[in-house]
Amino acid sequence: MVREIDWPNNYGDPEWFVHDRFGLFIHFGLYSVAARHEWGMTLEEQSLAEYQKYFEVFEPDLLKPEEWAKKAKDIGFKYVVITVKHHDGFALWDTAFSEYNITNTPYGKDLLSELVSAFKNEGIRIGFYYSLLDWQRADFLVDGYHPERNNLEYIEAHPGNMLTYQQFMKDQITELLTNYGEIDYLWFDFSYPSRDWGNSVGKGRDDWDSENLEKLILTLQPQIIINDRLDLHRGVGTPEQYQRSGGMEKNGKELIWESCQTLNGSWGYDRNNLDWKSSETIIKLLVDNVSKNGNMLLNVGPNGRGEWDKTSLDILNGVQTWMNYHSQAIYGCGSSPYKAPLDCRFTQKGNRLYLHLFSWPYRTVLLDGLGGKIQFARLLSDGSEIQFKDSKTITGIRPSYKDLRKEITEVNIKESLDPASVVLNLPIQKPFENVPVIELILKEEL
Repeated sequence: MVREIDWPNNYGDPEWFVHDRFGLFIHFGLYSVAARHEWGMTLEEQSLAEYQKYFEVFEPDLLKPEEWAKKAKDIGFKYVVITVKHHDGFALWDTAFSEYNITNTPYGKDLLSELVSAFKNEGIRIGFYYSLLDWQRADFLVDGYHPERNNLEYIEAHPGNMLTYQQFMKDQITELLTNYGEIDYLWFDFSYPSRDWGNSVGKGRDDWDSENLEKLILTLQPQIIINDRLDLHRGVGTPEQYQRSGGMEKNGKELIWESCQTLNGSWGYDRNNLDWKSSETIIKLLVDNVSKNGNMLLNVGPNGRGEWDKTSLDILNGVQTWMNYHSQAIYGCGSSPYKAPLDCRFTQKGNRLYLHLFSWPYRTVLLDGLGGKIQFARLLSDGSEIQFKDSKTITGIRPSYKDLRKEITEVNIKESLDPASVVLNLPIQKPFENVPVIELILKEEL
């Protein structure tokens, strides 16, 4: 049963997004040189003068955009979201509206142009992350997130002017959506109107002039999709750093969403952060999202010289190996009306139902509601058949399988198995290093 989707009529068609399911987030900027969290500027309350040292030495000499894009494609990412401007205000492109951009650093080139070209050449769709905050701008009104929030001298000298800041954002967004070809996804970060620090309050749609900003975007690129952080309560849902217990919906309609996850809890390169997720954990997070009709946007934070660090690559190589064998259980898939067994997930497209086994059971797994509905079953990793039994489909068991005949017999199935259930006969050994997947070809497409 296809549920109605809650999606703005004036946004582009999200069909590609729902199909692709797996996106790459790239956080890269001056904070990559600091190497201690992308929010380091405000966590440490660094002044603009103190933070300037990163601008003066920013020179990612080992950065090769073609290698980033090729690796992303090999891993299985279908779209990328690049941080063109984070909260510190540093622009990764040659913007005419701020001197605080990458062409004025020792790197000296428009990196965004290079990245867009490289990823497009690999067939990967392009998204831009643009921070609504900008701690570099004098007209950005100081609030409780600002690194100068406790500097009364700075606050008195910079009373802020959100009207001129709104125009600045519109000018930069116009550049981004004019100079880099077709852009598929615009990812804003973030609105916080309910925050109240006592001496300052948060910012939302009125501060950003979100309605008019959105109109501008859709005038420039009508096909684009936008996330939900403009405080307009529409667009792609973006839960961050946690797994939902179910899908997302509003007023009985299904929302389009993606879970945003890091490899180690930090978005920007954080040298001393060793809280790494394993490849298996990343795979399970991806599968869990797709089983709930969601995407996963997985982050990489390149280091100050422009390389993906070894630990990140080791984790992603494990994900790549799994995707090489199991991507058809991700791309184009979504939730299933069938209930998966304990510690398993179902993803489905058409008459292909995919059983992801988060833990490997002993010999058998029972599937409810699928009696008489399975045409064929096989492991995705090697294409080998998985035998199955139900009360409607009794196939002979080879005499040599004496132990299996004792475990499951035709008489036992007929007498004790629920007619709506199926038993899959599994090998004793777990057949794949991470998450094994069994493809069930159903007799009829739902």
